[in-house]
Amino acid sequence: MNRTWAAIVVLGVLMSGCSLGSGTRTPEASPQLPTPVTTNIPAPDPEVAARLFLDAWARWDFDAMYTQLAPLSQDSQSQEDFVKFYENVRQAAALSTVAYQITSALVNPREAQVSYRLTLTSSVVGEVVRDTYLSLVRDAGEWKVAWSPTSVLPELSEGTSLFMDVTTPTRANIYDRNGLALAVQADTVGVYIVPNRIGDEKAEETMLTVLGRLFNRSTGSIQALYESFRGTDFLIPLGEVALEEFQRVEGTLNAVGGTGWDTYTGRYYPLGDSSSQAVGYVAKITQEQEAEYRQRGYAGDEYVGQTGLEFVFEDELRGQPGGTLYVRDSSGRVLTPLASRDPGVPQSITTTLDRDLQLQAQRALEGLRGAIVVLERDTGRVLAIASSPSFNPNLFNVENPNGSAGLTELFRRNDNPFIDRATDSAYPLGSVFKILTMAAGLETKTFTPDSEYTCTGFFEELPGYTGEDWTVAKDRDPHGTITLMQGLERSCNPWFYHIGLALFDRGFPTALPDMARGFGLGQAAGIEIGESQGLIPDPEWTQANLGREWGPGDSVQLAIGQASMGVTPLQVARFVAAVGNGGTLYQPQMVEVIQTAEGAVSRQFAVAEQGTLPVSQENLAFIQQAMTQVVREPKGTAYRRFLGLNIDLAGKTGTATSGEGTESHAWFAGYTFRNEPERPDIAVAVLVEYQGEGSEWAAPIFRRVIESYFFGRPFTLYPWESQIGLTRTPTPEGGDATETPTP
Repeated sequence: MNRTWAAIVVLGVLMSGCSLGSGTRTPEASPQLPTPVTTNIPAPDPEVAARLFLDAWARWDFDAMYTQLAPLSQDSQSQEDFVKFYENVRQAAALSTVAYQITSALVNPREAQVSYRLTLTSSVVGEVVRDTYLSLVRDAGEWKVAWSPTSVLPELSEGTSLFMDVTTPTRANIYDRNGLALAVQADTVGVYIVPNRIGDEKAEETMLTVLGRLFNRSTGSIQALYESFRGTDFLIPLGEVALEEFQRVEGTLNAVGGTGWDTYTGRYYPLGDSSSQAVGYVAKITQEQEAEYRQRGYAGDEYVGQTGLEFVFEDELRGQPGGTLYVRDSSGRVLTPLASRDPGVPQSITTTLDRDLQLQAQRALEGLRGAIVVLERDTGRVLAIASSPSFNPNLFNVENPNGSAGLTELFRRNDNPFIDRATDSAYPLGSVFKILTMAAGLETKTFTPDSEYTCTGFFEELPGYTGEDWTVAKDRDPHGTITLMQGLERSCNPWFYHIGLALFDRGFPTALPDMARGFGLGQAAGIEIGESQGLIPDPEWTQANLGREWGPGDSVQLAIGQASMGVTPLQVARFVAAVGNGGTLYQPQMVEVIQTAEGAVSRQFAVAEQGTLPVSQENLAFIQQAMTQVVREPKGTAYRRFLGLNIDLAGKTGTATSGEGTESHAWFAGYTFRNEPERPDIAVAVLVEYQGEGSEWAAPIFRRVIESYFFGRPFTLYPWESQIGLTRTPTPEGGDATETPTP
């Protein structure tokens, strides 16, 4: 507008105020003025137009704001430029909210000025409060905004922009329960092998020995990395290690040759690929993420959490950013500061994880696809949570010399290493579900501990369906007449088919899905890093998704852990822990404490009870005894796998049809009951994808985890190993013939 407001006042404008959406003008701001000049046509309220414009800003609807501009303002700038201007303001100032309060309005028949107090809340500098105004003109009977940069902030003018100088504190560390590092800011060395620089046989042996100790790997596995590249100048990535550790062997490696290394600073994960899904990783903000993170107060070039704890607790680990918001001219010269705030203190995370046990759990799955979850049985603390295959989070530091080649190889893989199979993948549970089937049979009083069943090897009670026991495929004699406890001990399929059908026929069609939900299946367990809810089919789901009624066949299949069900290893570990601790479902938690370097605590672990198993203490004791016999009785499906292990434990094997490929998923889930205060009892769930029977694959892995926890390291070879960590044959030898195959 070209007219001055003095001229408007001379014409006798009315200063008025009205109640608006974001605030009301105070009475003191409304002195009485002479009655303005009027026209025969009632003028729309300019304050309403101002409110619409500012409300659109508050909800980031810049396109709607542009439609309210006067024709001359639209002629002077395109909608694209206008939207870009406001987007830049939002990102540069890291705005989270925009609020306003109308303070006054000056109005004449053709022009108006609405003054308001603006509060911009920035993620970096806090609140920026300014008094400014909107100029409006009448166009075709409507009030439109005659826009200028001062409508945003009075310090802005044509050609100026906002600039934030961000000060970000050093990212805090993540530790295990004993204070050992899981993710730290450190000087790190990326080590690689240069085959054509390898010395003679003696020098090579020394190199391999030093590297084996440095990276805690077998010399054979290191040699295999470069064997086919001998004589070439290719750089073979080996791994990363803390600078202080590397300096102890630097002289020796330099003398014998064959290796190269570079030092860089940044996020370092000492366990490498042994905790990558749970702890997560940081990487540079991507182009797709930049707008979001700038709004949160990032400069745009930082490393941020992408998955796991690094992602979930990004704000705590990063700390409150600080900085100064400036106005600068078109050449980038700073004109004036607008607001400033010092950065806050980042907070470190001490987890419930045991670093040594986490490492052993990950190694226990080496070469396999699957997951292991280890819970403190009586608290819900997550002591280890491993998923395989995994990936090396150190590769995402752009300064890591191994990063480029390592990431190229990582993204070429087709084994989905970024999926956390412990929490995000759901599987049929197979025979482990028989624990719940037994519970449902007992709680409905359809069966008693004294119930017996004669197993001929076949189930033919359901017309049109014949189910087989595992003894048929193994060419073994059928179990004959056995008790309910022996049915679980030997994992007799026909016994549990029979239970499923009986529950349906005797008026308990939903007993199995109801019991599953009572055991925490089909719902999130509540772990901090997020998870899949899984699926427990029931009549409602069956009708909605399969378009048919729930029938006896559904109950029969669910009774042995098949049908359309899907559960996560985390959920299984949780309910098995509840069976072992007397019936309490605890929330699995990975965070022990979050605190500043000065010791100020913002979060402390607290045991969280989530429910009680819907099983009487008498029936629960019966189930516990049956699970104990699985590992203790000569005909138990896991008896041979635990010979010589002097640890009190109970468990259940499971083999579940995968629906893909030729092999089944292998399960073993169980708990210990040593009752030693210095070494709390644990519950463990092991899942191996597409591998075969639970007793042959999952049970040996379960034993390795138990040995690692109670003895500090594994002692027992897998059936498929020649030595611990070294595979002998692609399939286990002497497999346990007493496990339940998929029916």
